[in-house]
Amino acid sequence: MLSAQTIALVKATVPVLQEHGEAITRHFYPLMFREHPEVKAFFNEAHQAGGAQPRALAGAVLAYAAHIDRLDEIAGALPRIIHKHVALGIQPEHYPIVGKCLLQAIREVLGAAATDEIIAAWAEAYQALAEVLIGAEAQLYQANAEQPGGWRGERAMRIARKEAESEVITSFYLEPVDGGALPAFQPGQYLTLVLTIDGQPTRRNYSLSDAPGRPWLRISVKREDGGKVSNWLHDQAQVGDTLQALAPCGDFVLDAQAPAERPLVLVTGGVGITPAMSMLEAAAPSGRPIRFIHAARHGGWHAFAQRVQALAAQHPNVQPFFLYDEPRPQDRPDAVGRVDAALLAEQLPADRDVDLYFLGPKPFMQAVHAAGLAAGVAPERLRWEFFGPLESLQAA
Repeated sequence: MLSAQTIALVKATVPVLQEHGEAITRHFYPLMFREHPEVKAFFNEAHQAGGAQPRALAGAVLAYAAHIDRLDEIAGALPRIIHKHVALGIQPEHYPIVGKCLLQAIREVLGAAATDEIIAAWAEAYQALAEVLIGAEAQLYQANAEQPGGWRGERAMRIARKEAESEVITSFYLEPVDGGALPAFQPGQYLTLVLTIDGQPTRRNYSLSDAPGRPWLRISVKREDGGKVSNWLHDQAQVGDTLQALAPCGDFVLDAQAPAERPLVLVTGGVGITPAMSMLEAAAPSGRPIRFIHAARHGGWHAFAQRVQALAAQHPNVQPFFLYDEPRPQDRPDAVGRVDAALLAEQLPADRDVDLYFLGPKPFMQAVHAAGLAAGVAPERLRWEFFGPLESLQAA
């Protein structure tokens, strides 16, 4: 338990973190990568370059400081952090590296304002949080390894099939080289690939896009402009190649305990369709009412359109709705434009007692979140995945 003095000192830094938090985290990452290059593979360079990761960490540090005396209020964010850490293979020995470099960044950015007392308080607060995370992550590692077909560490996967789903998204069907079983992951979870590209080790999370219970694990990857890993997968990875993967993780999952009569609404934009496909494939045979709303730029960028239509033809409980904002002359979407409050209100069941899952680019998710609330969906029924520990979508 943190001492009263530590709590008071950490809370006293909240105004400083509000003003200088991002400067601290922008200083922290280059410092850590310079002094401990072995951890660089755990971080996404695109999130670094775009500033998303420093902003997310600054938000996390600020949230922890502001709630240091009532941590139960942010406990709901911990499962997502724990799953992301386990998905990437974070180990207990990585925590002292992060702690040392974060404290050094605080001292170097704040200068004299970072007194020995404040640094000591933050060291104690960081260690307390690290111990909680390490313990929870150990339990998740064990659970992943002990379930049928599960594993811990890297497992060799062979690319059995490689199929274009759209002009920008390609699916990779991965089968275990050892011929063993695969775990019954939860729809919505993701897989981490451990790769070496141009001599540089790297790790990337990709949503699983098929239902559990198949003899493969399928990921569907969008080619990103300048994306080192996505372009390598599209251009270099071939059928028969072997990739290393960590066990499926993630807490943005379909609620298996939801009542069968409660409608499921899946709203996705762009490559955000990938985890929704896993949810749809798993839920469609249940008979549960499903509204599947997908927004894409145009038909050429629309992945899984034929598969969704096939599922709807097979299962009358599935109702798809496709929306394009830049349709081509040959496209025939259900509507043209973007998801907004009016469209979502029109597409939702009259009874707003639904489970609404949504995923896509950040502006898209902000629009869907606001539209869902405006339409009368209860906040606890809005579920999304978002990059950044403790970062609030509403405040983003």
